Amino acid sequence: MPFSAPFKPRRAITPFLLSTCLALAACGGSGGSAGAQTNPPPITSQPPAPVAPAQVTFDATTIAKSDPGSTLKPNWAQRGMLQIYVRGYQDSNGDGIGDLKGLISRLDYIKALGVGGIWLMPVNASEDRDHGYAVKDYRGIETDYGSLADMDELLAQAHARGLGVIIDYVINHSATAHPAFQNSIDPASPNRDWYLWQNPKPTGWSIYGGDPWRRASLQIGDQAFFGPFSTQMPDFNLRSRTVMNWHLSNMRFWLNRGVDGFRFDAVGHLIENGPAAWDNQTENHAVMAEVRALTDSYANRYIVCEGPGAPLAFAAANSCASAFAFAHNGQLILAAKGDASALARVAQYPVPGLGKSPDRMATFLSNHDAFAGQRLSDQLGGNLAQNRIAAALMLLQPGVPFIYYGEEIGMNGAANLGGDFKLRTPMSWTADPNRAGFTTGAPFRALSANAATQNVAAQSADPSGLLAHYQGLLALRASRPSLTSGSYESPGVTGAVLSFKRVAGADTTWIAINTGQSADATSLNDLPPNSTWQVLWPKGQASVKADEKGRLLSGIAPGGVWVIGN
Repeated sequence: MPFSAPFKPRRAITPFLLSTCLALAACGGSGGSAGAQTNPPPITSQPPAPVAPAQVTFDATTIAKSDPGSTLKPNWAQRGMLQIYVRGYQDSNGDGIGDLKGLISRLDYIKALGVGGIWLMPVNASEDRDHGYAVKDYRGIETDYGSLADMDELLAQAHARGLGVIIDYVINHSATAHPAFQNSIDPASPNRDWYLWQNPKPTGWSIYGGDPWRRASLQIGDQAFFGPFSTQMPDFNLRSRTVMNWHLSNMRFWLNRGVDGFRFDAVGHLIENGPAAWDNQTENHAVMAEVRALTDSYANRYIVCEGPGAPLAFAAANSCASAFAFAHNGQLILAAKGDASALARVAQYPVPGLGKSPDRMATFLSNHDAFAGQRLSDQLGGNLAQNRIAAALMLLQPGVPFIYYGEEIGMNGAANLGGDFKLRTPMSWTADPNRAGFTTGAPFRALSANAATQNVAAQSADPSGLLAHYQGLLALRASRPSLTSGSYESPGVTGAVLSFKRVAGADTTWIAINTGQSADATSLNDLPPNSTWQVLWPKGQASVKADEKGRLLSGIAPGGVWVIGN
């Protein structure tokens, strides 16, 4: 049941009011002759209970659908997505903080990379103005990043280059600074049931090692709100029709402006049913199915969900159009390091449940959250050969591949930071040891530890570098329907070589990847007899022909990728 049942608050003296009363008493009172000190009258009753803050208005108007349409190609997201932390991508005004205008100035680089679109981590006004997931205005832009006009310009410029733009939408919780939450502290507020309040404070709960029930800064009785992630992030009551309608209006606000979809945070936490049933509840799918129905009603939109505890469930149940393939990222990295058991598990991806069209999963190697692992280059110890293997595994297997900004140049995290901050550093555009081409001012955070060597300027000048590897594989992916959305068939592992084929109609592509450190061979065994195949990767090689039994044997260099197509 919802944790927002009404209650009658108990009145109490807050520590602040008590200390104020004592301070006033120590100052003396009226009466007596001038200069005389008199004792205050004794306190015979409790002072008034704390007064809830005045109700604050905010934009809760209902937004009607007004679809501007789409100029993007169908399946644009299937070509690949670049995850961008706007604060850390490019500064345009010298204040040391990345912004939307800076991002606009780098769209040509993103187009040249070869992805189909970008995912912007939260750009809404937020309580901390950095992490971003404590949203305080769902219809406004963080002022450090610019304005709604800047967002409109970003959408126009991205679309002109054939790039889609999805934004983070934080549906599970808001900031405590959000007006709706501040209003809800008052038990009589119309916004009270927007959040999950209880009085008295529940016991027996533990989420991620902590008590998810928090007390507000203005305490009225023993009430507490539900905020498992942080004291700054109270969960919405998504059983409330009013709250859901407001969220849907917020989404229409952005879709009407031309946003091409959303990434949804923490979809496994949307509904709670008690201290032993707070994660991955069935009702979560009903919430997201409603969200997906709204998004699907707009032309050519895409959504992806973060549900680390049950990613397959959100994709297989169709409650999300796509869900991040958590756990698979770790197996990809281990396989790139030469782990044979991990390679066998990678070969069996996607897991049963998605059939031969597994493009609903969203694959990745690293992202903005430390719980998902460090930056790829850090996990690989800077081994660029292994980075190439990991990229090939992700970009050629099924799914919508997401590249974390800087991954394509082998960017490390910051040397002297920990947690999420280590992962969310300024983009390394140049070898400048102080600014890395990110800003003309002082960067808001320490630079990547290897910015001097792994930067866009250096990589762009190297036709055989890591950036060229990503660009080539993304271009290959975009050129083959079988690689963007085809089935996944005939997976097998021989030694350190993984082979499989992708099929979309008449378009067939065979892939073999040598994850080992020595040359190896692979045999493709169920090709049409005597069929001729074009070698798509490496480029510039002559075509090859299967024998009369449909077999094709090829040697592959260590870390090599071999791709053939009909």
